[in-house]
Order: sequence, then C-alpha cells, then structure tokens
Amino acid sequence: MSLCSARGVQLTELRRQILELLWESGRPTGAYELIDAFKLRGSRPVWPPTVYRALEFLMSQGLVAKIESWNAYVPCAHPERRHDCLFFICSDCGASAELEDLRVEQLLAEDAAVLGYRVTRRVVEVEGTCASCITAGAA
Repeated sequence: MSLCSARGVQLTELRRQILELLWESGRPTGAYELIDAFKLRGSRPVWPPTVYRALEFLMSQGLVAKIESWNAYVPCAHPERRHDCLFFICSDCGASAELEDLRVEQLLAEDAAVLGYRVTRRVVEVEGTCASCITAGAA
C-alpha cells in the first residue's frame, strides 16, 4: 500500500491479508474470527499473537480501529489522516459506520482542556439499530 510506503513502514503480506479480511467482513471482526477466516481461505495457519501484532501495527498506522465494546476491529474509512473515531454500531446486524465529526472532536478537546487532561486516544461508540434493521423490522 502506497500509504505505508510513504510513511516508511512495511505492509507485510499477513498485514495486508488481515486488512483485506476486515474490509470483506463488512462488520466489526474479532481476532479469532480473523484466524478462522484464514483457515477458510486455506491459508497457512496463523496464531493469536501474530494476528494481534498485525492488528497493533494496522491500528498504529490508522488503517484499522478497535471497537472497544465488542473487542473487534474495523478498517478505517480515512487512513490517510489522523482523526478521532466516532462509530455507530448496529446491535442487531453488527454493521458499523465510522464518521468524522469535528464538532465532537472539538468538544472532547475542550472538555479535556478544562480538566487538564492529556488525551492519548479518543474513541466514541454509539450502539443502536441501523436503518436497514429498522426497515426490516417494520416489514
């Protein structure tokens, strides 16, 4: 990936495959689900420490974000720039949507400043029901 090259870091084959699996999944995916997906692909076996190291790298590069409440991972919509993660997660189907909202980022920064707090990472998760599940439930 040219983004990694520009940053001077290496996107190994395993890291690339994990990123692809996350994109293909279309929903927050746990490390053990990724391991199972490798098995289904007929790929060489991968072990939890290897997957977690790859996920840590992908998160450090802003390519992947962790949905803390689900202990699962999703690809980032805008990996080319650093931003806070704001996720809407459907508790019915598991779909997630990532948004950038500068108003929320600014509000959190202001609150942190008032408290004298140095923020190292911000993740906001909102869980509910997506429009597709609402429509399907009404039908």
